[in-house]
Amino acid sequence: MASERILLVQLADIGDLVLTTPAMAALREARPQAKIDLLASEQALPLVPGGLINKRILFRRSGRSASREFMQPANLRALASLTASVYDTIVFFHHFTLRAGVFKFWLLAKASGARRIIGLKNHNVHFLTDSIDDKGFGALHQAQYWLNLVALLGADCGARPAQVRREPFPDSTLAASNKAKIVVHAGSGGYSRARRWPAESFAAVAQGLQAQYDARIVLVGSDADDGHRLEALMHEKPINLVGKTSLPQLADVIARAKLFIGADSGVMHIAAATGTPVVSIFGPSNPAAWRPWAIGSRATVLSSGVECSPCSYVGHGIGARDGCQARTCMKLVSPARALEACARMLEPGRSPEPAAPSDASKLVMIGAESRLKILNVPVDAITYEGWMQQIGAWIAAGAGAQHVCTVNPEFIMIAQSDSIFFNILNRAALCVPDGVGLLWASRYLGAPIPERVTGSDGVPLIAQFAAAAGWKIFFLGAAEGIAERAAKVLREKHPRLIVAGAYGGSPAEDEEDKIVAKVNASGADILLVAYGAPKQEKWIARNLPRLEVAVAMGIGGSLDFIAGVVPRAPRWMRNRGLEWLYRLARQPWRFRRMPRLPRFVFAVWRHDKPNKQNAKQTV
Repeated sequence: MASERILLVQLADIGDLVLTTPAMAALREARPQAKIDLLASEQALPLVPGGLINKRILFRRSGRSASREFMQPANLRALASLTASVYDTIVFFHHFTLRAGVFKFWLLAKASGARRIIGLKNHNVHFLTDSIDDKGFGALHQAQYWLNLVALLGADCGARPAQVRREPFPDSTLAASNKAKIVVHAGSGGYSRARRWPAESFAAVAQGLQAQYDARIVLVGSDADDGHRLEALMHEKPINLVGKTSLPQLADVIARAKLFIGADSGVMHIAAATGTPVVSIFGPSNPAAWRPWAIGSRATVLSSGVECSPCSYVGHGIGARDGCQARTCMKLVSPARALEACARMLEPGRSPEPAAPSDASKLVMIGAESRLKILNVPVDAITYEGWMQQIGAWIAAGAGAQHVCTVNPEFIMIAQSDSIFFNILNRAALCVPDGVGLLWASRYLGAPIPERVTGSDGVPLIAQFAAAAGWKIFFLGAAEGIAERAAKVLREKHPRLIVAGAYGGSPAEDEEDKIVAKVNASGADILLVAYGAPKQEKWIARNLPRLEVAVAMGIGGSLDFIAGVVPRAPRWMRNRGLEWLYRLARQPWRFRRMPRLPRFVFAVWRHDKPNKQNAKQTV
């Protein structure tokens, strides 16, 4: 009887293939007589240990898009070769995230001739015969997803280590030193440079480890990484192996070290698979999906905790694969914190890092208000009174800065194409319903919002409550001098109001440190930011962990209204939901933004109509 033939498909890069090896090992145990072949990237294939698979089928890729590379002649020949093998089963170790990529996998399934097609099930793919639900990136670690897939073939889905093939590295420089080796990888691979920690930060940590532990620093990676730049920044010359090892040799170098430190990358996953203790720095990428898979060894993940991180591969979308220009999420992981994490790895008896503060306080609303999802963006059914009570509760609790967003239909439509903004709105502590369109949508969805709660009316109300309660407010943003004028107007109306500061500035990343320092030095309780959406929300999200205020909120053009630079619509128009028409008449340039409103109505009707019964969620 012919043995069973199974084709495994993992077309992603080094780290993804390393995280697939636990599933390969489990499948080999469950089906020891099967002929198991692997189609994977040519670069990563040398890492797969012998014994896990029978045949390696090369997928050549030189760029980031596997779908475009798929149509190259060499890869088409590999596809054609599959037709001669006639597999019984094909297993796809992929999320079917992009519809364009699904066609590629369908072709592979057809070419393999497999009767049984196994993969993650989502709305994009319909050709699988056996599947488990794709719950999104980070719902499970990637390695656990793949273990659960091969469980459909009778394999044990229990966690087990990743495996990499090691090949002795012959360099005499490495062997000559008797000092402990600490491997540093100052790179992130070619997929996303946004994941890189600054070379200056790596240099500070490396020099600290040299001084504290009399260790030799070993630099690894490719010439495209920042290893050579890191070497130039270091006072004591490291052992520089950048561009000098194959991947199996790299695994051998790391396995002989006492510690590995690097950002999220394939090299980091190789390090975890060798059993060497790992300190990894995460920013834009999702640690819930790609943290070191370190079974039986120690690993530490460092992240800044900014509200907009992770911004790539969250839920069922790719998101902002290249992060944002500011890269604040990486910059805020300090060398001192990384050095302390390394010390805990090198000294097992050292006290652990204090646990990060829980985000649970953000979700405890006064009166347990309802949260409605409109086009997957949260809107809290809160009143002005409940809003002021919540601000007071946060100030009294001193639980850290809480982000309030004033959500309107325009916000929701921007968020549909801006994944960073979408994530911020979903992670904010409170999303007040600023927009008459939200009242219509809530009624349509069967969960009516009690009232429209606008930022333009909310800012004067916050000032009124602040004057009575002694809350201190900092006004940030708007055009030059506007913040100061608005503060003066509010002080004249509320003489007891404490204005901690007023400053224009800009949302540019090179001003962040200065502005945050100014806000924190002021002792403010509430920070109101008028940079316009979504810049103001992104600025707040990037800097939230280091803002020493209780509440931070984007307020758009509210300071212009208060300062008298732009008049507001008459009360009767505001009460009838016609303020947008008044603003359009006075500012005709707003016409180019108007199409978002009918698009919002149509999108709610099309997208949320089938989900009306599930639209209302309790926070």
